[in-house]
Amino acid sequence: MTRTLEGRVVVVTRPRRGVRELADRLEDRGARVLSAPAIVSEPDRMAAARWKRFLTQGRVDWVVFTSRSGVEALLGRAGGLRQRRGVPGGNAHVAAVGEGTARALEDLGVTPDLVPPAYTTAALGRAFPRGRGAVLIVRADIAPAGLEDAIAAKGWTPTRANVYTTAFAPNLPRTVLLALDQGRADALTFTSASTVDAFTRLAGARLRKAPRVPKVICIGPVTAATARKRGLRVAAVARPHTIEGLVEAVERAFRPRRPAGKEN
Repeated sequence: MTRTLEGRVVVVTRPRRGVRELADRLEDRGARVLSAPAIVSEPDRMAAARWKRFLTQGRVDWVVFTSRSGVEALLGRAGGLRQRRGVPGGNAHVAAVGEGTARALEDLGVTPDLVPPAYTTAALGRAFPRGRGAVLIVRADIAPAGLEDAIAAKGWTPTRANVYTTAFAPNLPRTVLLALDQGRADALTFTSASTVDAFTRLAGARLRKAPRVPKVICIGPVTAATARKRGLRVAAVARPHTIEGLVEAVERAFRPRRPAGKEN
């Protein structure tokens, strides 16, 4: 693997539980990673148990997962031996918003029936088939509305199941704040709109005063739109909207631009 990010300082704003996957890929390319968990995600165990019992009743036609955290909160995490548990009830079709969510399901023995070509909730709503019946949508408490309406428009009856909570972190690590203050941070990576909101609330003033503004790289269009709304200039957006795509977007943001061709 080429060291395309040798010497670059990249700030990762994912929750602590999700940092390693992205950090490892960046470090393999030579980057120095600073972890700045801007949000804290925790499973709502009581809610998850209640919705799991609901699924065992077999009255749901589709279960829709919009994040790896939702899979882990409702179904648990795969152990080292990849325990095969599946979705309670066993008869429902399963949809996953993207590659990472699908992989979390597959680790538990569940092969999604639907993964949209673009890894966004908007694309998932468009790809969802028309039909009738009950759809359980597994989400975080702060996830924006919209997917439920898109699925209802296809004829289904959606029910939202908030199985994990997301809150802004109370502060950021001092190493990250110093890197911003001293202009040593080369890039900021954002994997959700909530990480943008939380990070800018905690460090927005520092970014405005920083001697050098880091390049902002986002995992998808919704995250990028939130970043622009918060006054950040987005340098690159992942294509596809995956962790690997995000790493490639970081590489792309630092790739020398080709000089414009001269007209004859």
